[in-house]
Amino acid sequence: MTRTTGISWTDATWNPVTGCTIVSAGCTNCYAMKMAARIEAMGNQPRYEGTTRKVNGNAVWTGKLAQAPESVLLTPLKRKKPTTYFVNSMGDLFHEDVPDDWIDRVFAVMALCPQHTFQVLTKRAERMRDYVSAVVETFHASPDSMDARFGQLCADVAGSPCAAGAFEDIDWPLPNVWLGVSTERQQEADERIPLLLQTPAAVRFISAEPLLGPINLKPWLHQWGCSCGWGGPYGADLCEDCDEVFDGGASETDCVNCPKCGEATNSSACPDCKYGSSFGPNPARLNWVIVGGESGPNARPMHPAWARDLRDQCKAAGVAFFFKQWGEHAPHSHPGAYEGHAVHLQSEGRWIDGIGDAENTMFRVGKKAAGRHLDGVAGVGPAAEGEDLHRAHGGSGQRDQLAAAQAGAVERDHAESRGGQCDPAPDARPHPLAQQHGSDARALQRAHVDVNLGLV
Repeated sequence: MTRTTGISWTDATWNPVTGCTIVSAGCTNCYAMKMAARIEAMGNQPRYEGTTRKVNGNAVWTGKLAQAPESVLLTPLKRKKPTTYFVNSMGDLFHEDVPDDWIDRVFAVMALCPQHTFQVLTKRAERMRDYVSAVVETFHASPDSMDARFGQLCADVAGSPCAAGAFEDIDWPLPNVWLGVSTERQQEADERIPLLLQTPAAVRFISAEPLLGPINLKPWLHQWGCSCGWGGPYGADLCEDCDEVFDGGASETDCVNCPKCGEATNSSACPDCKYGSSFGPNPARLNWVIVGGESGPNARPMHPAWARDLRDQCKAAGVAFFFKQWGEHAPHSHPGAYEGHAVHLQSEGRWIDGIGDAENTMFRVGKKAAGRHLDGVAGVGPAAEGEDLHRAHGGSGQRDQLAAAQAGAVERDHAESRGGQCDPAPDARPHPLAQQHGSDARALQRAHVDVNLGLV
């Protein structure tokens, strides 16, 4: 089913595969399980039959998966208006039991719809990396094999033999497909983000919703990072004499003077842990971060400091940020908060009933009352905000900026906050990758992203 949606960071949902299984803490109160159970009870969509069962009165995934009928699979092909689709809101496209040929059909439709943007979000980061990497490697190493695999498939799903020929002009990774992973806690971020960054993609994003704890994203946001968790601007260096962190240039062999004490250094150690072998330039980093609290009857609170910290990390790195919602709970500063049931966060990280100190107390006021303003700024939906950004940046300027950044042509060392999002601004200095590749048109074409201007 393709439909308009209340999910504020997309335009519509598209579910070519339905069904899933629980894999981590973020799945506990999954809205899709409850919705699948309701759809199954209505009895008018057979593919939902058996996808959930009742456990202690709650709907839980059974692990049964179903492929959508052709009418659902082909819906994006019938829509000419550029639309941003959240792919598989009712399941996981890269679930371990989804056959590759099902995924192939989904990618064939996405490849034939360059007017649309497709946002694919998964908790199975390793499966996604393996699948996409294999497809992209085959595309570059053996075009004939790709034609054999996808050419006829494109013709079949489009209902026209001409689509097989059109496939020859499609580049991989697909520029209109954004790939993301769910990261509800630091544990999931540590497991899934490195795999996401190993996956060829035009745009890489994370959804920290429901946000269940603090997350340090710095190693994956900045141009320079370390496995210890430190992240900083491209070419960050450490003075061996006074520990000042500064821009030492793009080359590890450069010998430059520390701006604080004047001493020359060519250190390549991490400014935080001082260890060198795991410190260096990030070959890929995150482009977009979504944050939101949990909703529903058993919703867990999101501490305001967790959301603010992610916003500030993104702003410092020049990475787009989107605050979706507070969820069921609002902080003490929210109007009418004290009318709701109070919970507070203990030092060991456990929420308990009752009012604690103000900064650690949340009140259950309901999703609508809690709203989607973080410090007075809302995560505005893509359509309306996109129009504002389009005018403010002179047409397609913002779109071209992200495309150039994806090609390694510019740095994003600073950002300004706009509409609940962090709007990256380009730096005048050329990125070292741009010096390496120059203005190669094909490299730029591969990196071009048909950006919905309201999202980044």
